[in-house]
Amino acid sequence: MTDKTKKIKVAFPHMGYIYIAWASALRKIGVEPYIPPYTSKKTLSLGTKNSPEAICLPYKLILGNFVEAIEGGADYVAMITSPGCCRLGEYGGGIHSALEDMGYKANYIEMTLYDGIKGMFDFLKKISGKSDYVLFGKAIVLAIRKVFLLDDLQAKLSYCRAREVEFGASEKAFKRALKIVEDAMNTRQMNRAKKLAFAEMDKVELDMNKEVLHVDITGEIYLVCDKFSNQDIVKELGKMGVETRKSLTVSGFLKDAIIPKIFRKGETHLQRANRLAKPYLMRDIGGDALECVSDVAYADQRGVDGIIHISPFTCMPEIMSQNIFPAMRENCDIPILPLIMDEQTGKAGYLTRLEAFVDLMRRRKRKLAADKKKPETVK
Repeated sequence: MTDKTKKIKVAFPHMGYIYIAWASALRKIGVEPYIPPYTSKKTLSLGTKNSPEAICLPYKLILGNFVEAIEGGADYVAMITSPGCCRLGEYGGGIHSALEDMGYKANYIEMTLYDGIKGMFDFLKKISGKSDYVLFGKAIVLAIRKVFLLDDLQAKLSYCRAREVEFGASEKAFKRALKIVEDAMNTRQMNRAKKLAFAEMDKVELDMNKEVLHVDITGEIYLVCDKFSNQDIVKELGKMGVETRKSLTVSGFLKDAIIPKIFRKGETHLQRANRLAKPYLMRDIGGDALECVSDVAYADQRGVDGIIHISPFTCMPEIMSQNIFPAMRENCDIPILPLIMDEQTGKAGYLTRLEAFVDLMRRRKRKLAADKKKPETVK
């Protein structure tokens, strides 16, 4: 293969299953995606060794992803960057410098968040060297549809896992569904993939009489969405009979930052955050703090059994939101479990805290149910 016909390989960092969406978009425009090995202890070790000591866990994992991608043959590593008070805005420069200091020569490219569709068009133009905006539009629509479908499938997985009769059946069905979504490359195939993927999930045998708890998961979006960094909290809770709902998702972010207003349906996460967080936090202080504060109020309104807040060690916006939670107890009667994650977080202690929290929620739920029945018994 000559240099002229060789496709450039572009790698993104991992965050949950988003690689399926961006890989499809790149293939659509004729660029070869390089999907590095999924984040592992080796990835974390590579990132930690070459990162500042007090930097966030996501930074270390993303740097590790890029090292593995470059060593695997990626020509470009692509990163998102953001304005505002979060250190995400500094990730790009820091990671770029770290890679150069380590002697890696891969090209580095950034996509700025909140530039909307224009930012995505500009990014695809830089990556491909083309100016085919019709093709770019199709690629973006394909990626966005896959993001929404993947989030819906993960919600379905959480529903099934908490009720499955045979342990692990939901996970197997979900993996088959992922393959179906991954192979779809146009509108017709996506419509078919959606039906087939959910049909796979519907094959799982469920126990509808099982006592199931409902928990919202909020916090820093990377840790909420990425199963390695949160030690697969959704799966661990599912084993305990807990159905989870992620308050922060990639599809929710797309509604706020990428999708034009005329195509949005209903209230976005950020709009709800500005409405519900006002009594406790008047403005955005960076990261996902505003959203997290509002998520507690929203979970309480819906009467869920509890909410878990996951954040990286040293993440200042999330430290601020955690300090606001106690003041919310006057109006929000809901159990809250804060979990702070870094490379030192041990599995055993982490699971012990989850088990204790689930035990607390289950006792509380049964007590509330018993209290509701008391007046009827008196009659």
